[in-house]
Amino acid sequence: MYPKINEILHIQIASADEKEESKEYKSRIADLDEHSFLIEVPMLQGSSRLKRLYFGEELSIYYMTDDGVRHYFNTYVTGFEEDVVRLVRIRKPLPDDISKIQRRSFLRVHANLELAIQAEDLTRAVAMTEDIGGGGLSIYGEPKLTVAEGQKLNCWLLIPYRNSTIEHVAFEAEVVRIQKLESGRQICMLKFVQITDSERQKIIKFCFERQLDYRAK
Repeated sequence: MYPKINEILHIQIASADEKEESKEYKSRIADLDEHSFLIEVPMLQGSSRLKRLYFGEELSIYYMTDDGVRHYFNTYVTGFEEDVVRLVRIRKPLPDDISKIQRRSFLRVHANLELAIQAEDLTRAVAMTEDIGGGGLSIYGEPKLTVAEGQKLNCWLLIPYRNSTIEHVAFEAEVVRIQKLESGRQICMLKFVQITDSERQKIIKFCFERQLDYRAK
């Protein structure tokens, strides 16, 4: 059932930006091992534009079998290899994780985490997240902080883990969409624009722990 070397993968990338998330990219499997696929840097469908991927980034993928059936799975970037060309290492799904039914639920979890924000005019505020994933997060709007779509924010996130340790994650984010709720409050959707691989991995680890908590209930 697994795709083979040289097989084409069709990829969508998790993003807080719905327009970006709807784009489809193509890549080719260059190599594989027990735990991973090594794929070429994805290219936007219908163009020659390459898409740079980041460690921990979440992907929704499908491939076609010889009988014309699409097989879907979700995965994430686990590393990179420098060969003749740069290759992206992605996690190989378990056989049971591959489906003939499209499932676009990226590894994004609901979580109320404390986020310190500094805007470009140096205005500061503390907000609470509504959800979070490897590509970005959503926060509740704060009266002390006026934000607009396209605005860049410096952020510091407080992440508690199951073993009672706490990590601080620093990153720069961009406001991609603002949605007004029926209650009158606003949800601001942010995507990461500057974040180190190690900081992103802290967020991915939290998301996995939270998913395990949901499954245990």
